[in-house]
Amino acid sequence: MSTDAAGSGETRPEITVTEQAAERALDLLEGEDLDVTEAGLRLFVQQGGCAGLSYGMRFDDEADEDDTIYEHHGLQVFVDPASMNYIEGSVLDYETGLQGEGFHVENPNVVSECGCGESFRT
Repeated sequence: MSTDAAGSGETRPEITVTEQAAERALDLLEGEDLDVTEAGLRLFVQQGGCAGLSYGMRFDDEADEDDTIYEHHGLQVFVDPASMNYIEGSVLDYETGLQGEGFHVENPNVVSECGCGESFRT
């Protein structure tokens, strides 16, 4: 489910969060002593990395006025309009493996990534 906090009613491709990613983010969010009914995970894109763009994530205590808000498995995800242009249709997952564990964005808009996978180009 997504809602446009500005109330424009604009329909955007869904940002999906896997159950594993939502559970891990909610565990971390509760550890920050934030109200999970208002707070959420902010997913954004910033300039940087060898391919030009990189993902960022942080917890915010509430959505901004112009954010698109997604809710999956009890987790709210806030995305600002500029970032949405790069990540619409993406899936946020939490992966574990021999290389470690962490959040991973599967983005259908990416045309190339750097060798380390930390940055991308659309």
